[in-house]
Amino acid sequence: MCKDSESSAVDSAEALVDTPVGARAEAPGDAPFVAIKRAYEEPADADGARILVDRMWPRGKSKATARIGAWAKDVAPSKELRTWFAHIPERFPEFAERYRAELDANPDGVRELADAMAGNERVTLVYAAKDPDHNNAVVLRDWLVDRGLARRA
Repeated sequence: MCKDSESSAVDSAEALVDTPVGARAEAPGDAPFVAIKRAYEEPADADGARILVDRMWPRGKSKATARIGAWAKDVAPSKELRTWFAHIPERFPEFAERYRAELDANPDGVRELADAMAGNERVTLVYAAKDPDHNNAVVLRDWLVDRGLARRA
């Protein structure tokens, strides 16, 4: 990774920490496109850098078959929040609000994720949940876009 990419990632992560809650930042032109994909779907070259964003490793998947390049478990929702959510779709709006608050209060975890994303044109956030519309990767992708650290793929 080049020094400019590292510097850009650190600057972007620090900007995230300073962005007010609810504010929408413009993603710089070099911000990666970010997509989400279930860990049990076949990896593809078009995925770019694959980053696991769950606190636990997906059952039955080896690192090699999942093609996970980084594991950003420190940006995953807390155990308490995951337990409360229990993947009940009706709870998703409140889950998203609470998870965004956890991300806002977690500059070290965000910095770790920004470092893993740095220098990549495309990043895929990998998750294990069965529901493709109500999971932490959806919230995290939108949070990254809202903060200007990524562009929606």
